Amino acid sequence: MQMDFNHWMALESAKKGDQPHRRVSRATLRRIAGFARPHRRSLAAFLALSVAGAVLTVATPVLAGQVVDELTHGRREGRVLTLAVLIALIAVVDAVVGIAERWQSSRIGEGLILDLRRAVFGHVQRQPVAFFTRTRTGALVSRLNNDVIGAQRAFTGTLSGVVSNVIALALALVVMLKLSWAITLLALVLLPVFVLPARRMGSRLAHLEREAADHNSAMTTQMTERFNAPGATLVKLFGRPDREADEFGSRAERVAQIGVRTAMGQYVFMTALALVSALALALVYGLGGWLALRGRLGAGTVVTLALLLNQLYAPLTALASARVDTMSALVSFERVFEVLDLEPLITERPGAAPVVPAGPVAVAFDDVRFAYPSADKVSLASLEEVATLDRRGGDEVLHGISFTVEPGQLVALVGTSGSGKSTIASLVPRLYDVDSGTVRVGGTDVRDLTFDALRATVGLVTQDGHLFHDTVRENLRFAQPAAGDAEIWHALDEARLGDLVRSLPEGLDTVVGERGYRFSGGERQRLTIARILLAEPRVVILDEATASLDSTSEAAVQAALVHALRGRTAIVIAHRLSTIRQADAILVVEAGRIVERGTHAELLAADGRYAELHRTQFAGPTGAAEHVAAADAATVELVRIEVEPEGADQQERRGERAAVLE
Repeated sequence: MQMDFNHWMALESAKKGDQPHRRVSRATLRRIAGFARPHRRSLAAFLALSVAGAVLTVATPVLAGQVVDELTHGRREGRVLTLAVLIALIAVVDAVVGIAERWQSSRIGEGLILDLRRAVFGHVQRQPVAFFTRTRTGALVSRLNNDVIGAQRAFTGTLSGVVSNVIALALALVVMLKLSWAITLLALVLLPVFVLPARRMGSRLAHLEREAADHNSAMTTQMTERFNAPGATLVKLFGRPDREADEFGSRAERVAQIGVRTAMGQYVFMTALALVSALALALVYGLGGWLALRGRLGAGTVVTLALLLNQLYAPLTALASARVDTMSALVSFERVFEVLDLEPLITERPGAAPVVPAGPVAVAFDDVRFAYPSADKVSLASLEEVATLDRRGGDEVLHGISFTVEPGQLVALVGTSGSGKSTIASLVPRLYDVDSGTVRVGGTDVRDLTFDALRATVGLVTQDGHLFHDTVRENLRFAQPAAGDAEIWHALDEARLGDLVRSLPEGLDTVVGERGYRFSGGERQRLTIARILLAEPRVVILDEATASLDSTSEAAVQAALVHALRGRTAIVIAHRLSTIRQADAILVVEAGRIVERGTHAELLAADGRYAELHRTQFAGPTGAAEHVAAADAATVELVRIEVEPEGADQQERRGERAAVLE
């Protein structure tokens, strides 16, 4: 049984033999030592137990040979009983050592996985948004799973295997050479017959396993993309279920065929190795028996040599692939370190201000210029699954943007798609950093604020507000973890969603589904508004918050936004010009520049780009005026911002808004 297991482990090592050899730098080894340092005591205990286990494994065959010698020549009952007790004790101690070794191995392995996963996850969380827009999620998740586990094997598998195999091989060779150097050398002649088929079969099985892994990866990707709500809808809309099933079935069939071939290959290999082992044992028994009959070798020695043969072949084969095993594990470390070495593009400055000044705050852009970073600055080729990173980029998309949103004001950004509106909005919460110029919140450069202070001050609602596959409660508490149910219900009521959630059987414990697809678009958007309300930021940015909604949902969302914007500084991005007619100021953005600014009436009177956009949206049949009036009636609540104290200009504008309501 032990022979079969060792042969199987040798085959598993041989499978890796076709992997390319790579050099690992000393810096990598030093970093590995750094991760291992907290576990050094456990590692020392683990290695000591591995040595003890190897010694005990060799001791049993020696004692068994002595028992045979006593039975054939000594006939001392006390000696035989003593040896039997020793063998039993060694078996017990070996079992205890094996359990302790496994416990230490698990502690080290799981502890290392915990350390690496924490380090990688925390580091990835600090990466800028540009990193996530380029990286394939599956490749990144693989670093947290496959590569971290591969790195863990360097300690619990490869390291212990090398140590125990070296000790077991050395002890077995020393004892066998001491007992009979001739039989030992003759037994080693069969080693190539053992190793060469193992490596050849291992390479063949590795090829099959890679093919199966590729098919399994393709099936996983297909399932991931088709089993979510948008993917499943697309398949049904275009009538592709049968074709998708056939494509999936063909891959699954190939994996099944590979499984049969792999199983048969493994069985044939094990059978062949059993035959080689039998031949080696026959050689030991034959030559050893012949020498024993001539009185040149004891019967117990023959038995010891036969038993030690098990401790010779498997360690030799495993050590033959030890370098490849070690390199494979170290390469996993390199892939983990590759992610950890990617410096975040946006960092918190030393001594950053922890708090934005109290009270309403202003947002100011001063000659801001910005270019999206190229891939080589924010990503890795291996995470994008490309040969080399695209070094293009760096073209300036914002050119000297300057404007100020006074405390409590509503400023709207309008313009065609791709003009730079969302880019401007992303600079306030530091999703990106400016290349030159300054973005200030409350008079402080956002780069001089701590991340916590900035997040507490600025809230952003996007067109596709993301929700996690979790309950309503936990999705809202993501913005304010300490919020109680009373605060959550208050936020839902202000977002005009409280009655709906109360009507659900599970209430706040209702799971929203992946990306919130169990709710309608308007309901999802109101949930994101409730989340902002719970966070209570003093600056609210709405990036196309109602662009994809129907008029009914838009009216509900607009009503919810009244509370989101009351008493707060607001920047609103909208394609629907009817939603921003009563803004304190409207900025027209084109090609990364502010080409016009003013109120709705002023910009229409100027008859420039804004007037052109307005005519494009609302020019049409006779009923166009009624359409605009209806849109304004649904959205006018959005701009009824109440800020105290109010200046004369704000009071005048409030009067204009009240007149519209009447």
